[in-house]
Amino acid sequence: MARKPNYGFERREREKARALKKAARQAAKQEKAALRKDNPEGEKPDQN
Repeated sequence: MARKPNYGFERREREKARALKKAARQAAKQEKAALRKDNPEGEKPDQN
């Protein structure tokens, strides 16, 4: 017997995953902007 679909729960889970991914991208973008702000001359930061 097939399970009963729970559309609301599945939708919330998809939205939660989407929000986490978006937050991670935004954090990376802010970090990159901060590095750019620290080095305005276009110097590359040290990658050790």
